[in-house]
Amino acid sequence: MKIAVPYESGKIFQHFGHTEKFKIYDTEKNLSSGQVIDTEGSGHGALAGFLRERGVEVLICGGIGGGAIAVLGEAGIRVFGGVEGNADDAVRAFCDGKLVYDPDVKCSHHSHPHGDGQDCGSHACGGGGCGKHTD
Repeated sequence: MKIAVPYESGKIFQHFGHTEKFKIYDTEKNLSSGQVIDTEGSGHGALAGFLRERGVEVLICGGIGGGAIAVLGEAGIRVFGGVEGNADDAVRAFCDGKLVYDPDVKCSHHSHPHGDGQDCGSHACGGGGCGKHTD
């Protein structure tokens, strides 16, 4: 199985549609030797095709919109969103059946602004549609 993670400096990049790189892991191989691949400018909807072309079956990510979740699902890619931290650790946790994620994660940047340098998957929106709520 191939698992993709939006990737930046060893961590899960928190905005799926704006990621510049993915780290793709092959569970048949050593998980710590995943391959970092540049998206070559692909964004939002095009990323589903980008991942499908590379045989990805699972996406572990932070913030992600409902439209992207739907397109990824149509491409046969399962989404585990609302995940933060080290990319390698998240993939190991997934493979061990211990990944902590938010099955209801959805972010809509059109419904509310993100201030103070925050991004989806890393803050409480108070009901604004993002992955981690504290309301």
